[in-house]
Amino acid sequence: MTVLVPYRALLSMVARIFACRGVPEDRAAIAATALCHGDLTGVTSHGLVNLARLYLPLLDQGRADPRADMVVRTDLGACVFADARRTLGLWSASQAVELACARASRHGIGMVSLRGATHIGCAGHHAGRAVTHGMIGLIASNCGGQRIAPPPGGAAAMLGTNPLALACPAGDAHPFVLDMSTTVVPTGRVRAAAREGKPIPPGWLAAEDGSPVTDPAAFDRGEARLLWLGSDPETGAYKGFGLGLLVEVLGALLPGAALGAMSADGDRDDDIGVMALALAPDLLRAGFADDAAALFAAVRDWPAQDPAAPIVYPGWHEGERAARRRAQGVPVPDAVYGELTAAMERTTG
Repeated sequence: MTVLVPYRALLSMVARIFACRGVPEDRAAIAATALCHGDLTGVTSHGLVNLARLYLPLLDQGRADPRADMVVRTDLGACVFADARRTLGLWSASQAVELACARASRHGIGMVSLRGATHIGCAGHHAGRAVTHGMIGLIASNCGGQRIAPPPGGAAAMLGTNPLALACPAGDAHPFVLDMSTTVVPTGRVRAAAREGKPIPPGWLAAEDGSPVTDPAAFDRGEARLLWLGSDPETGAYKGFGLGLLVEVLGALLPGAALGAMSADGDRDDDIGVMALALAPDLLRAGFADDAAALFAAVRDWPAQDPAAPIVYPGWHEGERAARRRAQGVPVPDAVYGELTAAMERTTG
């Protein structure tokens, strides 16, 4: 069962909860928008379910500093190296994109290499902020020192799920937003299935001997490991693992953030590294916006095997869902709504 909550009311509740933990009000609003993006677009594995499970503990345990300022360490104009200093990643990742866009507006390209971040939520949400400036946005974020998935053939976990996201304008249509973990699925999808008591498809998890595991609860019991995109070496797992390492290089090695393969702990996603890249196509050539609109219109108009299931691109369904939920309200599972109202009561108690 779910509770239908008006979108603006939901944002206000979450922002108030963050502000009560010491997050400045302007940052709390940005963080709330980033967190609620998951439920707004239907990517619930990265939405409100993580408020009590992940973000409030980060603040309550002191692993995230609600009032720290992100500090620029090196400024080369188009390229910036910054230290997030354990600020709430839901805020600092968006600020990194905004800074990258500001630099791209002058140089055609802007890059912010960020260390010391905490969990950023939906990478696609942050990349999508560039679209509001008419730009292309790219986010590569590792999982700090956390180790979740082993390399193909490896006996122990090495890297996190290492998400990668790119957002591009598509004219008047919903923007193209590719937001993907480099593992088959993010851990949130596995845990969501476990909460619902539903089996998962073969190819998401494997036992130590490589046999498929369809019980999602086996992951948190330590009885199964998460697989890379491609699942098996024969079907492309080295490509998924390679993309995971690509994110590790761009997101964490470059700014000197924690690296999964070199972590002493492996359990905590502290000192996350993020690369935020913005490209300003209109500074490079005229006509990009029209060409982008035409490209994604052509994708939508492509002949489909089933006329009842037209071709769309990544970000389309999420955009449609977000538009409906902004108008009609956001469905929040009863259990999550209970956590939300309990957190709200503590802000007034």
